[in-house]
Amino acid sequence: MTGFIAENRFRSLIEVEAYWEGLRVGCDLPRRADIDPRGIENALEYAFVLERIAPGLARLRIAGMHLNDLMGMEVRGMPISAMLPPCERAGFSRTLEAVMSTPAVARLTLSAETGIGKPPLEGRMLLLPLLSDMGEITRVLGCFETVGQLGRAPRRFNVAQTDLRSLPDLEPVEGMKASPVSRQPEAGFAEAPRRFERPRSGERPGYLRLVKNDD
Repeated sequence: MTGFIAENRFRSLIEVEAYWEGLRVGCDLPRRADIDPRGIENALEYAFVLERIAPGLARLRIAGMHLNDLMGMEVRGMPISAMLPPCERAGFSRTLEAVMSTPAVARLTLSAETGIGKPPLEGRMLLLPLLSDMGEITRVLGCFETVGQLGRAPRRFNVAQTDLRSLPDLEPVEGMKASPVSRQPEAGFAEAPRRFERPRSGERPGYLRLVKNDD
């Protein structure tokens, strides 16, 4: 129960993962073009989209304001690994590559480096694979939420734990440290939260309409 309450503090991660799950059709991954910011409007501050630029390396294409606040600068265009100290980047790179090549879902527990003007800061990161317009897994929908005082930027984070689970059955990936994922209902509810549903059914509507006049 203590662990569940702790994880329940990170509400934005729950919202982003539920939205992503709602976009999946069977075992298929959602496309980058399917992502509508209105579907995660309460979590936009913490959300981001990554683009793969090399094996194990991805840059931030879109980033919420919380990531800018953590780094004390505009982070768009930066590699996501810039938010970690150099000693953590190799392990994070392997996790990121597994998310896109397996594919898999990654949940990371992080803690910020402390020092003068940098109080303890706890974080959770979620990495969810996406298809590009070409049908390749080169995009990642993510969420990075922290609890505690931000303090003096930049804040960089050490990875305390990684939970990496492959799709579609979400089995732990061999060779990666994994912890059980809670499937318990949210506090205050008698049943598990429902998946996010598309506001429309079937394929996305076309952007052009053909009008034929027989006259």
